[in-house]
Amino acid sequence: MAWMRKDRLAKMRFAVLIVALLLGSASIVAAGPEKSEGQTLYVPVYSNIYSGNIRKPAALAINVSVRNTDPINAIDLVTVDYYDSKGHLIRHYLDKPFSLAPLASARYIVKDSDKTRGPGAKFIVRWKGDVHVNAPLAEGIMISTASQMGISFTCRGVVIED
Repeated sequence: MAWMRKDRLAKMRFAVLIVALLLGSASIVAAGPEKSEGQTLYVPVYSNIYSGNIRKPAALAINVSVRNTDPINAIDLVTVDYYDSKGHLIRHYLDKPFSLAPLASARYIVKDSDKTRGPGAKFIVRWKGDVHVNAPLAEGIMISTASQMGISFTCRGVVIED
């Protein structure tokens, strides 16, 4: 009889665990997308990368894509700045704020021939909205098609300031 009580207790614990997991999942789904009125994003990018036994790194073209994920509201890109490995500002991409319509995208490019970069380059993207909006998606897309080897990969931006 004792084993029957233990079995029933184990089943009850399992049921409680399942309910807790389902409620946890529901709260994640109910939370929806991150909303903000503005952020500063750090987007890591790589201007060159080593592969295998190659002593010389492959030069990569850098594409930074900023996507407004809000289907209703525009956002303003306030700054899109490119920094080298030492943290020195190389280039401002915007002279004034740029409005990004709902679900629109903007891209910023560093050519693979640009020598002002470094392996630890990064973009800092500042944006703002008039109301709480879905946070945009900022990604660095690196690509090279030199010789017979093609390389491409992405890095997602992270929030460093709200």
